[in-house]
Formats: sequence, structure tokens, C-alpha cells
Amino acid sequence: MGDKTYTVTEINKYINSQFKKNPNFKNILVKGEISNFSTNSFSGHSYFTLKDEESQIDAVMFKGMKDRFLKFEPKDGMKVIIKGKIEVYVKNGKYQLYATKITEDGLGNLYIAFEQLKKKLEKEGLFDECHKKPIPKYPKRIGVVTAPTGAAIRDIIKTIKGRYPICEIIVFPTLVQGDQAKFGIVKQINNASNYDIDTLIVGRGGGSIEDLWPFNEEIVARKIFDSEIPIISAVGHQVDFTISDFVADARAPTPTGAAQIVVPDINEVEYKVGNLKEKLTKNITGKIGENRLILNNISEKQVLKNPEEIYEIKGMHLDNLVNRLGFASKTLISHNQKKLFKLEHSNILKNPNELINMKKERYHKNINKLEVLNPLLTLKRGYAMAKSKNKVISSAKEVKSGDELDIEFDDGIVNTKVI
Repeated sequence: MGDKTYTVTEINKYINSQFKKNPNFKNILVKGEISNFSTNSFSGHSYFTLKDEESQIDAVMFKGMKDRFLKFEPKDGMKVIIKGKIEVYVKNGKYQLYATKITEDGLGNLYIAFEQLKKKLEKEGLFDECHKKPIPKYPKRIGVVTAPTGAAIRDIIKTIKGRYPICEIIVFPTLVQGDQAKFGIVKQINNASNYDIDTLIVGRGGGSIEDLWPFNEEIVARKIFDSEIPIISAVGHQVDFTISDFVADARAPTPTGAAQIVVPDINEVEYKVGNLKEKLTKNITGKIGENRLILNNISEKQVLKNPEEIYEIKGMHLDNLVNRLGFASKTLISHNQKKLFKLEHSNILKNPNELINMKKERYHKNINKLEVLNPLLTLKRGYAMAKSKNKVISSAKEVKSGDELDIEFDDGIVNTKVI
């Protein structure tokens, strides 16, 4: 570069250009262990260090690359293989690895992403049985979110129509494979909520883990969980499991299996209805027979053969009551007439002052009796009354030595002690 003087920026740019010219650094695979992994909350870019036993290199993965190619969340301690390029970050003069793809060393990316999302949603409770909605037994309308063509939709329609032809089927077509499929699945689950759907089947036929991946996407899982319509997940074959299977209200091993779950067999329904009809007819016939027997027993009663007999007996009771009432009335009137006659001929009515004088005399006699019985008058005559704890002592046996007594006289009380 000769004797020319360069700025720091020029030096860094020159070194960076040398990296860019070298084809070995344009598309390189680097193996190591992740440490200090972090994601910027504003930009979404992820920064980390890739190291081995003897050395380390700074690395970055931009948000755009992550959204397109990264299916799992890298963590410190993971051993990975990174595909990318090495360039100099001119601002600080450090060279670093720009990752375009990250692969778990020894495990597939999709398997790691599946396990990570499964653990995350399970921890949040999205798989709990308490959130599972019951599948209606006798639906009127079934919705199917799947590809509009292919074996899956044909098998579902054929099975439902064969088992329960009175049920209506509405297909909500969507992509079920590729990066854009997850958005179509979410959109059609939303769309199904605008219809009077009893149960919704969401799924597709078999394929590789990459083909089935839209049903392992978090936005699809959360939309299935949030759906007010009961959802049956029917993805792939019996051995295939997706996140949608764990979140859905029911899981079918295949699309055909979902069609068998979602509707009953009309032949079995007709058989059950026939049995119920037979039992109902038998019960009604038996009840009519029992009531007819009760009616016959009632109709044989004498009172129904001669209903006037009821009134004749009641009439006799009424006559008896009238006679008793008349006799009692006459007796009462006669008794009162006698009392009135005596009262009319007594001297009291002729001389009412005599009655008053009699009452006064009786009153004074009662007053005199009360005064004789009054204990206070006894005290005035010089007697005294002994009490202990406000109780009158009427016998010497009621006291003992040491007791305190109150001796009440007419003009006061003296406290004494028994010796």
C-alpha cells in the first residue's frame, strides 16, 4: 500500500474488501458452541459468540434470515453448524461471522423447533384437558380447513356422507404446505367462526416433517386453542404428531379418522332410535293398562253407581246439626230469661244505692284483712324481724355461731353476730 497515509475507516474497508473477494469466506460452514446469545428487542437481530476449545469468533444473524430459515431458538451451550459469510464490521474493525442458517450439530432443526415449542405451550397450559371442548354428537354442519384438492378432502367428504348424510359440509380451502400455509390456516379458522359450524376439522394428508410443518407453527397452535368452535386435528398418518394435535380439542390419526369421529353412523343412530321407540311404546302401553285397571276399580265402587247416596248421608248430618243448634239456642234463651226475671224482681234494681253500699263494705273488710297480715304493723307493736342476706329467719335452726344477722325494728336495722 506504499507510503500513503490512510484513515482507520479506509483500512477497515480495505480489509473487508479482501474478505469479500475471497470465495472461501463467502459461503462457509463453521462448527462450534454458542455462548452469550442475545436478541436485540428493537431490531430483532441476534448476536452471539461461536467458540471451540481454543478460540472464538463473534457472530450475528439478522432478523430477516431468522424469520426465513431459523426454526428453533438457539441457546447457550448448543453445538451448531453455521452457514454464512465472514466480513469485517467497518465501524469497529472486527471481523465476524454473518449467519444465514444455523443447524443443530447431530439433530435436525425442525425436531429441535418442535420440541422447544411443545415444551413452551405445554408449560403455558395449552395442552391441559380442562381446556378441551366436547365434540357434538349429532352435528348439523361440519367445517373442514384443508387443501381444496387431494385425497384428504375427498376421504373426509366421502366418509361423512356415507356415515351421516344429513350433515352439511363446508370446505375452507387453504395452503397446507410451505412458508405461507400457516397464514392461510389461521385465516380460514377465523373465517369459519362466521358460520354456524358445530365442529371444525383442521388437517391434511401425510408427508415429510417439512410438509407437515405449518401445523407445528405457533400462530396456528394458538389460533386452534383460541377457537370457540371445537376443533379436531387430522394431520398426516397415525404415526405423525404435530403441535396442532396437542392443542386441538380432539386428535384423529388421519383425515378419514377425523370424519369418523366428527359424525355418528346413521345406521347405529337409527338402531338406537328404533330401540328407544320400542321401549317407549312398551312403557306407554303398560301405563295405559295400569290406569285402565285403576279406572275399572274406581268405577266399581258403590258411590259411583249411586252418587245420590253421598248427598243423602250429608243431608242427614246437616239435619242433625240443625236440630242440635235449635235445641242449644232454646236452652240458652230460656236460661237468660230466668236470670233476667230474677234481676227484674230483685231489690237491687229498686234501690241501686244498696248495691254500692254492699261493694264498699266488702272493700273495707278486705283492707282490714291486708292490714292484719302486714308484717310492718307487727314491728310497730314492738316486735323485731331477723334477716340473713335479705332472707327472713323463721327458726333458730337456720343460723349457726358466727353468722351475721340484720335485726329489723320499726325505726331501724341493727347488725348482730350469733355467738
